[in-house]
Amino acid sequence: MMKTRKGYKVYPLTVAQKFHLFYLPYCPTAAVLNIGTSLTIEVEIDWDVLKQAINKAYERCEGMRIRFARDKEGNCYQYVVKHEDQDIEFVDFTDKTMEEAEEIMKEWTRVPFKLEDTQLTRIVMIRMPDGFSGVYFLGHHMIVDAQSLIAFLKDIIELYCNAKYEGVPYPKDMCSYIEQLQKDLAYEAGSKAQLRDIEYFQKEIEKGEPIFSGITGRGRLEAAREMFHNPELRTAFSASDDTKSTLDIFHLEEEPTRRLMNFCEQYHVSLACLLLMGLRTYLQKMNGFEDVSINNAIARRATLKEKKSGGTRIHSFPIRTIFPEDMKFIDGVYAIRDKQNEYFRHANYNPTSYFAYRSKMYPQPQAGLTYEQISLTYQPMTLKEKGLDQLGDIRYKTKWYPNGSCAQAMYLTVMHRPEDNGLDFNFEHQIKAVSRDELEYLYYYLCKIMFKGAENPDLTIGEIIKLV
Repeated sequence: MMKTRKGYKVYPLTVAQKFHLFYLPYCPTAAVLNIGTSLTIEVEIDWDVLKQAINKAYERCEGMRIRFARDKEGNCYQYVVKHEDQDIEFVDFTDKTMEEAEEIMKEWTRVPFKLEDTQLTRIVMIRMPDGFSGVYFLGHHMIVDAQSLIAFLKDIIELYCNAKYEGVPYPKDMCSYIEQLQKDLAYEAGSKAQLRDIEYFQKEIEKGEPIFSGITGRGRLEAAREMFHNPELRTAFSASDDTKSTLDIFHLEEEPTRRLMNFCEQYHVSLACLLLMGLRTYLQKMNGFEDVSINNAIARRATLKEKKSGGTRIHSFPIRTIFPEDMKFIDGVYAIRDKQNEYFRHANYNPTSYFAYRSKMYPQPQAGLTYEQISLTYQPMTLKEKGLDQLGDIRYKTKWYPNGSCAQAMYLTVMHRPEDNGLDFNFEHQIKAVSRDELEYLYYYLCKIMFKGAENPDLTIGEIIKLV
């Protein structure tokens, strides 16, 4: 018998949601699950119309109306509430500087949500000092990821523009979150697909134990080997005992970005493959191991229904590559592409099960030891290509605000800037685990490696390491 809460049908959590709860206990603040962002456009805004567009977008998106509750045993479950129009906050920042306005939005991003029976998003209409206006949006990671958040903001803008401007079409409907959720739960209930995925990943793990690659070299690995009196140990401590984090952003200009994108088009690979190849080559250079592992996030939004159903769908798995120095750069990129394609086919597998199985295969002397220091997410989705081009030349900006807390040592999100389509490398990192200088060094060499490889794809990995 399916239980109800407040008259709504309740559902268990998906694996992607449970994954967030899995690391929450290790963080002193629940704000670690906050995602804050703003989207502003360079036009005078009709605030009443914007308010209506925001409410309409909530009505069209089940995922933004998810609520959580716990049963008597303390298990968390979810339900979706009916839409009710809400009053939307408005904040005018025009008497402040840009820095002050951004500082305030960072503060908002650090305020944790109460998880149970409450709305897990906050939206504020904002007028900025630089002549741009729009919305600040804060969402809980258990109900949004970057892709669903972008789809939601885009819906608000398209609804607004449809109401304000002639000739802008009414946006197509969003898709049902509950329908997608039921599919995910059916998969998790011991489906054939699930058994295939379990078998695939267990085989991957059984291929052999990875080895820790540090961004500054072997220091952490050697320290762990000394600490546990085991010269053969293959793991190290990556995170610090303090989850306080900051965000360092490095900007790659439009023209060099285009060179990387041209390489990807020419060789039919995604930028994510080139980024992974660049990062793993950097780690090979720093550590001297040809065996390199990097955590890689997979969005799991292949179908239109998945793209438009909201919610949080990210699964993250280590991608392990063993490339000898005499391998050609382009062959490495292709090998990563093939491996990623395999992963995509099996990506519904539970990441928590992956890590549990791996630690059972290769028991460690202490919890918290890991093989991966870097996690990579590439966000290909920009608003530009997603239908906002009919607004003519309206300029717009997006900005992400750090929540001040990070469960991992370091998390790299690469995304395209709306202004010029150049790349932003967003390093969110624990202040105690990784310094800005270390990241600057990593970023500098990562770019050198990617450009050298993109310009001379037939060079071997060893040659590239020597040349940069």
